[in-house]
Amino acid sequence: MARKNATIYDIAKLAKTSTATVSRVLSNSGYPVSAELRQRVLEAAKKLNYTPNLLGRQLKTHESMDIGIIIPSITNQFYPLLLLGVEDVARKKGYNVLLCNTLRKPENEKKYLSTLFQKQIKGVIISSITKNQDYLKKLQQKGLKVVAFDQSIPIDCCKINFDFYAGGYMAAEYLIKLGHRKIAFLSAPLTRYSRIKVYEGFMQCMKDNGIEPNMDYVILSEEEEESHDQIYEFKNGKYLINKLLSSGKPMPTAIFCINDMTAFGAIQELTKNKIYVPKDVSVMGFDNIPTSEMITPSLTTIDQSAYEMGTLAAEMLISNLENSSDRNMEIILKPKLVERNSTRRIDDT
Repeated sequence: MARKNATIYDIAKLAKTSTATVSRVLSNSGYPVSAELRQRVLEAAKKLNYTPNLLGRQLKTHESMDIGIIIPSITNQFYPLLLLGVEDVARKKGYNVLLCNTLRKPENEKKYLSTLFQKQIKGVIISSITKNQDYLKKLQQKGLKVVAFDQSIPIDCCKINFDFYAGGYMAAEYLIKLGHRKIAFLSAPLTRYSRIKVYEGFMQCMKDNGIEPNMDYVILSEEEEESHDQIYEFKNGKYLINKLLSSGKPMPTAIFCINDMTAFGAIQELTKNKIYVPKDVSVMGFDNIPTSEMITPSLTTIDQSAYEMGTLAAEMLISNLENSSDRNMEIILKPKLVERNSTRRIDDT
């Protein structure tokens, strides 16, 4: 026969107090309870292996203990790191996290927002790929709390952003300091705010250092096909290298990739064509996902602070939910250079 779960009535009986007092102690209510009585209640709960009934808590407070997170694709290693940060904070605060993958499709994003709101979820963390934010604004007006991250969106909400422009500038500056002048830029289409800003920062640094950017070295894929393909970015890196090699143009001395996964594909395809990194060409990524330290050669990259972005987003959202705050604030994270073995000075032998 299954053992019955302990209730606050059982705790009250063992601690020789009222159920109201037990409830106040277990919920950390501000109602005054003596230290001796509080300790007695906690010891009784521990002895009975009491597990809080979250459903009961939700029914009494009429509040969901779930928060949603909407991302383009979990297959990009940047997002699992960010999600881990969100979950770590949510778990400590007693919240559950519902994950939604849009696969970069605006219609999926709208559907998920609608579903989450219908489930009475009061807060969402979102990396939006939708240009028209009217629907999200309507949900905000109905009480949905929103924290946007990764991509800049034109709505009044809390935001955790990254200085992508500074990241692109930092990458170009680093390669230029290594003596490189012929630097290629490899990316998926410049359709997202993050990619555009990285590109703009990269190009501006070239100009600031007296280097006229060679547009033959700006290699972009024609369309985005991520969807369910778990290694789209990796395949795109291979594709972009083939596009560069088949152009007939002289090889650059360095290649900057829009993200680490693209850099992994680029390195593999270069090696396949007997072009070795960093001996023949330096390669640099952007994100600093864990795999970037594991491959050979280990990847020089720009750290985007994914885990920190996740923890900050969750803390911001939960704070707004619990304090019923409409205060909007923005945090901008700064890039960090992570120097490894995929780059070298061009005068090295």
